[in-house]
Amino acid sequence: MGATVAGAQVSPAAPAPVPPASTPAVAPTIAPAAALAQAAARAARDSAALEALRNDWAGLRRYRGANDSLPSPAEGEQRVVFYGNSITDGWARHFPVMFPGKPYVGRGISGQTTPQMLVRFHQDVIALQPRVVVILAGTNDIAGNTGPSTLEMIEDNLSAMTELAKQHGIRVVLSSVLPVYDYPWKPGLEPAPKIIALNAWLKQYAESAGETYLDYHTAMADARGGLPSTLAADGVHPNEAGYRIMAALADAAIARALATP
Repeated sequence: MGATVAGAQVSPAAPAPVPPASTPAVAPTIAPAAALAQAAARAARDSAALEALRNDWAGLRRYRGANDSLPSPAEGEQRVVFYGNSITDGWARHFPVMFPGKPYVGRGISGQTTPQMLVRFHQDVIALQPRVVVILAGTNDIAGNTGPSTLEMIEDNLSAMTELAKQHGIRVVLSSVLPVYDYPWKPGLEPAPKIIALNAWLKQYAESAGETYLDYHTAMADARGGLPSTLAADGVHPNEAGYRIMAALADAAIARALATP
């Protein structure tokens, strides 16, 4: 029976309602058809990449047609081949603006490592009869794009390319590897000190071989030993501002190489 307050009878308070047990949130799921489509697309990309590696590991088909249609250098022409990976490949489209009127030819292939570049060196460099080749390579080796690679393995391939060029009367500009703090596609490798070590070797080897060393690293590295976001959105591939820094340095290095007896 309820208590009496000021002559009135008060019923006991009803118990507070118990909230219903919360239903666990269910993560959104991908519709089966969409999931199958995504899986099929991934499988197709993987298959295409595997097929390319199996049938054209060095990428010889990439520039074969362009090489066939490129005429021999004109009398007095100082042709320069820029040889490398995606950094060179992405740069070549800026050549008409950054190197106006100069006979500079881009022969970069995205993702390539120095052993792949060594295989196609005759087709994509020597056969084009340049006066100078600017080699920028090694970062994808450090990233392990075609398997584990030591600095000594990279150095051997760069030495071999240099020796081949020299045997054909081509001056060589050995470029420093651009700074990288971390590779977005393979994080955690701590490439910065490896790149610095490889660049030290490149500088010493270029001097001993009587060729030209091109130092991009000093002009572009931040305090971490990487590329700042102002020069590369992903920390690896330069934007236009990065390429403009490189262009001025490359032009100066090419001039030094052409002046070398």
